[in-house]
Amino acid sequence: MLKLAGVTRRYGDVLALDGLDLTVPDDTYLSLLGASGSGKTTLLRLIAGYEEPNEGEVLLNGQRLDGKPPHRRDIGFVFQNFALFPHLSVADNVAFGLRYREVGKVESAAEIKDRTQSALELVGLGDFGHRGVGEISGGQRQRVALARTLVTEPQIVLLDEPLGALDANLRARMCDELKAIRERLKVSFLHVTGSETEALTMGDTVAVLADGKIAQIDGSRRLFTEPQNAAAAHHLNAWNILPGIVEGGALRTSVGLLPIAENVADNTPVQLAVRFDKVDVCDPADVPEAHDHFEALYVTGEFNGPTTLSFFRTPDGSLIQVVDHLSNPRLPKLQEGQTYALHFPPQAAVLFKGVA
Repeated sequence: MLKLAGVTRRYGDVLALDGLDLTVPDDTYLSLLGASGSGKTTLLRLIAGYEEPNEGEVLLNGQRLDGKPPHRRDIGFVFQNFALFPHLSVADNVAFGLRYREVGKVESAAEIKDRTQSALELVGLGDFGHRGVGEISGGQRQRVALARTLVTEPQIVLLDEPLGALDANLRARMCDELKAIRERLKVSFLHVTGSETEALTMGDTVAVLADGKIAQIDGSRRLFTEPQNAAAAHHLNAWNILPGIVEGGALRTSVGLLPIAENVADNTPVQLAVRFDKVDVCDPADVPEAHDHFEALYVTGEFNGPTTLSFFRTPDGSLIQVVDHLSNPRLPKLQEGQTYALHFPPQAAVLFKGVA
């Protein structure tokens, strides 16, 4: 089990990680979701030993890692750009750690050959060992980088946006392959990404990193359907968030007064969140009874194959998004520049206390 306790990392006046706590259990695939610049890669580098925390502890199976050099931590790291040696063959890239690591170096040429071949077969490249890394595709290079990490049998594998350099089809295929490989090995993967889709697809558990701390850590389905705070909801890119102030049992927002079901004291700052797929659209005169609603201008739509994403602009300039599924369409035909009522049942709204 990997555990980070109160980990803080500063760069001058910039606070990248702020007393962060995180536990990665054994035999799990944990996705770490965060925006660009949120400290995701910094966190991985602290775990791997390429940087040290200003405060806090990093422990693996109860043993302190902070202060140890990277090659003594028994941690695998798959870099975003793969970091393969261009002058070595695929097999020699994979075997490099076995031959040259300081701790546990393998002397037997036969053992190196066998373990290298096993690692290549594990990632589906059993016949590619003789090739140069410049002779294989991006997806294959990604698998070579993974094999090079796995061949040393680390206790945990860190993946720094490993799918970012791949095209969409390769990303989808590698998602399945990474999960299958981890299942066979029963080793924990900590997968860092800025893509909410990738994080939810890959992780048994997903942690959201925001403002240098873990905003929420949960199962992927629960995180998506029940975010615990506005920071988590914002990073999922599936929730419209309207800030406001409680006033007489309702919420005063930039789009008007919206009823709220919870009993919240007046003058309390609250953020109301409604998921993209829970918002319906109609003519302002046709709002269903008992539905909360506000008016907004239709800007444009974005066709994504199985779904359509529609964009609306409120009078104060806020952007509201609505998802419509083509298998069960519910939105009317929309005309750009026309004002519509955006409505939703009260139970679809989630309230987060506090300011953004």
